[in-house]
Amino acid sequence: MPIKLIDLPYDSSALQPAISAETLSFHHGKHHKAYIDKTNAAVEGGELDGKPLEVIIAAARGNNQGLFNNAAQSWNHGFYWHSLAGESTRPSGDLADRIESDFGSLDDLKSKLADRGAGHFASGWVWLAEKDGKLSIEETHDADTLADAESNPLLVIDLWEHAYYLDHQNARPGYLKAVLDEKLNWDFAAENLARGTTWAYPG
Repeated sequence: MPIKLIDLPYDSSALQPAISAETLSFHHGKHHKAYIDKTNAAVEGGELDGKPLEVIIAAARGNNQGLFNNAAQSWNHGFYWHSLAGESTRPSGDLADRIESDFGSLDDLKSKLADRGAGHFASGWVWLAEKDGKLSIEETHDADTLADAESNPLLVIDLWEHAYYLDHQNARPGYLKAVLDEKLNWDFAAENLARGTTWAYPG
């Protein structure tokens, strides 16, 4: 079976005003779809045809940059959609305890994510992950991903301009503040932390 373009886990207007329905339409329906289509075309009829997206990413890393870029971007976007929510939840339980232990407070974590995201040069992703037994903030450039990394990603924010330009123009800090204050899915982060293994792309 080919890799599928997953549905958004909310209505296209659910993330407004942080992310508009227009942005989601282009981002999900065109950008994400293009990565999926190119991944499927690249593996069709080969040994990776029908394999999970994570297997394709690991096989392509360092061997086939074009396939890696499209497969990793497919995975990153799926993870990103789930990292967002119509109404931001709040960390609870073990996740809340770990945030307090490793960052001091939720506000401190948000501030650090905002700083790292705003300071990231050019395109990429800023992640909250569990690494070596502690929560950490990680950055990946361009299409790079934590899908096949030793760390366990909990949340991600897309730093590519197409994620925010229609709504915030070139003001990435404004986009980051809106997402961090209003739209992060901390329940998803808690599920990833409790599972202890990397999220699997559904399809």
